[in-house]
Amino acid sequence: MEKTRLSVYNAAVAANFSFLKQAGDIQQAYLRAVPIDGGGYLLPVCRMHLQDAALIARLTEWRNRNMAVYPTQFTATGDGTRDWMETQLLNVDDRMLFLVVTAAGETVGHIGFNRCRNSDMLFEIDNMVRGVADVEPGLFSRALATLIKWARTTINVNGFFLRVIDDNPHAIAFYRKNHFTAESDTPLVAVRDGDSVSYREALPSETPSKHFVRMVYQAPTQHVGDSMILTAGPSISAREAAYSFDAALNGWNGNWSKYLNRFEKSFAEYIGVRHVLATSSCTGALQIALMALDIGPGDEVIVPDQTWVATANAVRYTGAIPVFADIELDTWNIDARSVESLVTSKTKAIVAVHMYGHPARMNRILDVARKYNLKVVEDAAPAIGAEWQGKRCGSFGDFAAFSFQGAKLMVTGEGGMLVTDDDDLYKKAYKIWDQGLNPSRTFWIDEDGVKFKMSNIQAALGLGQLERVDELIEMKRRIFEWYREGLEGVPHIRLNREVEGARSIYWMSSILLEPEARLGRDQLMQELKARNVDTRPVFPAISQYPIWPRQQQPQPNAMFVGLQAINLPSGVCLSRDEVAYVCRQIRSLLLG
Repeated sequence: MEKTRLSVYNAAVAANFSFLKQAGDIQQAYLRAVPIDGGGYLLPVCRMHLQDAALIARLTEWRNRNMAVYPTQFTATGDGTRDWMETQLLNVDDRMLFLVVTAAGETVGHIGFNRCRNSDMLFEIDNMVRGVADVEPGLFSRALATLIKWARTTINVNGFFLRVIDDNPHAIAFYRKNHFTAESDTPLVAVRDGDSVSYREALPSETPSKHFVRMVYQAPTQHVGDSMILTAGPSISAREAAYSFDAALNGWNGNWSKYLNRFEKSFAEYIGVRHVLATSSCTGALQIALMALDIGPGDEVIVPDQTWVATANAVRYTGAIPVFADIELDTWNIDARSVESLVTSKTKAIVAVHMYGHPARMNRILDVARKYNLKVVEDAAPAIGAEWQGKRCGSFGDFAAFSFQGAKLMVTGEGGMLVTDDDDLYKKAYKIWDQGLNPSRTFWIDEDGVKFKMSNIQAALGLGQLERVDELIEMKRRIFEWYREGLEGVPHIRLNREVEGARSIYWMSSILLEPEARLGRDQLMQELKARNVDTRPVFPAISQYPIWPRQQQPQPNAMFVGLQAINLPSGVCLSRDEVAYVCRQIRSLLLG
């Protein structure tokens, strides 16, 4: 089934909530806890709490003491609370409850989400109760703000709302203070059943006794832009923290490769290839690929003139000569026509880069490669999940390499992955990756090799990221949409939109400034920096560097893009208000 933004969202809600609820003991629960800004924790209610009689008694007492604020009113019992916890909370995949815990470890209340799987992709704030009266001032406001921030930076949620009964002015005032605004109300009538009272929506002919007030969250914007809005930054959830902790504590001796094996297997399945090797970097993966293809001194490898230096450095490290091809102006990726014009009798391979997460036109690259019997390596460093004509980047060439460097969409600090679908090439690459070790003789080296391996702890972090990658991609694509809307009509700029046949992950939302613009590229960057908007220039045409064994004139399109384009703030956790702020600054500077 084709994934949509909504299907990815629904899956992310279920997967994240389920992971939080699976904690088997208090250590696992605290590894999944969300630290409250300023002190304290949001501790997820999980299955172990079904056995916590003291907590269940406390929740029951709080429920009865605050009965009047609930739309269903009855006298709760301990057994009833335990049953509710199991059937109405833990077994419901779009409902989550957190205990509010002070920095000293005292549980003082709870707050959660409910009915989160919906077509509007909204979270409903649910079950907020202050159980202890004399807690530190401001704790519940900070807990609410932290909860919203956690959800916004973990899942591609669109917004937040809550419902509160109108005869609870204290709660309404609290929510107003915390940036919720009344949007609508729903008339209610009481339905009595013995000692219980519940409220349902009133029919037009009925006289309501109360109203549900729906309040929506509007994040405060007065401080947006007070600090630097950065170009990159990852989203790290409890999943990555729990996996990394386990790897650090238990990932040794017989478990030394537990997360490496899981990470590699899952990555191969995600890309759609048979073989992968976790590496210390994408650069290292590229070098192994070229070595396995027997590329060496005197050979020529065609690379794009517009890319990070690592693409060509990997060629240089093998002793071969990088030859720089021009790029397409619409994708900023290597142009097959330029590639073909540079083919000589010494050309052995093409390295195609999926620039900033936009896929290269791989069908055209492969046509040239087949025509001249050339190997193809994909530099997919920033492009996990990107697709060309419905096929994932990394599954086209003889090899592909990915990066998990800290600024990428998916991070392990530093790290990379080499992938291939070719059994024989995988065997060659594996031996090189293993320092040329002969697998049939102990400690016997009989070929050239390298030491570009990933650690098990990094793989634990990577596995957690990979299990969330679809929601991270949707968050990146949403950021680009916000830029597209915010910069609509601004003259003399071009966004790096995806072309027909492409599905970009928009690792970096970028603009190209036309020469007719009111400001030059570098001046615009300086002015934005002064307004706390971090940007970075697109790479210069790298053929200009003095390090190459053969000097070459820079290609015109690569030169033009390198001089005129910039990456905008694109960290996956950016808020809509931050992007709107960036857009306002650009509009102001370019429109005057």
